[in-house]
Amino acid sequence: MIRAMLSALLKNMRPKQWVKNLLVFAGLVFDRQLTYQPALERTLAGFALFCLLSSSIYLINDIIDLETDRKHPKKKMRPLASGALPLPLAGGAAVVFLAVSLGLGFWLSPLFALTCLAYAILNVGYSLWLKHLPIIDVLVLASFYVLRVWAGTSLIEVQRFSPWIYAFTTFLALFLGVGKRRAEILRNKPGAHARRVLEGYTAPFLEQLLMIVLSLSIVTYSLYTFLAPNLPENHAMMLTIPFVIFGFFRYLYLVQVRNSGEAPEDILFTDRQLQADLLLWVASILLIFYYY
Repeated sequence: MIRAMLSALLKNMRPKQWVKNLLVFAGLVFDRQLTYQPALERTLAGFALFCLLSSSIYLINDIIDLETDRKHPKKKMRPLASGALPLPLAGGAAVVFLAVSLGLGFWLSPLFALTCLAYAILNVGYSLWLKHLPIIDVLVLASFYVLRVWAGTSLIEVQRFSPWIYAFTTFLALFLGVGKRRAEILRNKPGAHARRVLEGYTAPFLEQLLMIVLSLSIVTYSLYTFLAPNLPENHAMMLTIPFVIFGFFRYLYLVQVRNSGEAPEDILFTDRQLQADLLLWVASILLIFYYY
C-alpha cells in the first residue's frame, strides 16, 4: 500500500518534465564555467532543487484542478484524480518540497531562492487565472523557461553570459508554447474537454504566431553568435547556427505536418532526428567554448 502510494507520488511529480530544468545549466555553459568545480557543484545543487520545486508545483496545480481533471477523459487517470494518490499525501508532499527547495535555495543564493519563489507564485497564478487568457497564457509559459535560465545565472558569478541568451530563450519558449496550443486546438473537437483558452485562438492565427517567433528565434540566436561580447574572436560560434535552424525546422515539421507539439517533452524523448541535432549542437558549443 505504502509502496503504491509512493509510486503514485513519484508519477505525479512528473520526472519526465525535469528535462526543462536543464536550462538551469545555461548560465554555467554559456558563461564558460563548466570546468570550474565550485560553479558546477552549485549549479547541480540548483538543478536538483528546481526539480523539487517544479514537482511541488505540479502537485499544487493538480490539487487546484482536481475536480476538473476527474471529468477529463485522459487527465482522470492521473494519480491524484484517480485516487491512487491520497489528497493529504499530495498536499503534504507539495508543502515539504516547496519549503525544502526554497530553504536550501536561500542557502545557495538569496537571488536563486527569490527566483524560485517568483516561479512558484507565477505558476499558481497561471493555474488559477492566467492560463485562461489568450496570448498572456503563452507569454507566462515562456517566462517559466526564462526564469530557469535566470535561476542558473544567479548561482554563479557571471562574467561572460550574454543577455542575448535570455532573448533567445524567450522566443524559443514562445515557439514551443504556440506550437502546443496549435496542436491542442487541432486535436480537440468541438464540445470536447478542452482548455477554455482555446476558444480565444484559431489555427491560422497560431500559425502566424509560429512564423513570427520562429523568425525571431533564429535571428536572435544568429545575432548572438557574432555580436555578443566575450565569444571566441574567430566567430566559430556561427558554425552552430545550422543546428539551431534544423532544430526549429524539424520541430515545425512535426507540428505542422504530423500535428505533434501538444507535449514538447514527448517529442524530445521520441524524435531521433531532433535528439541527434540537439546533441550535435551541445557538442559543438562545448568544443568551441572549451577546446577550440
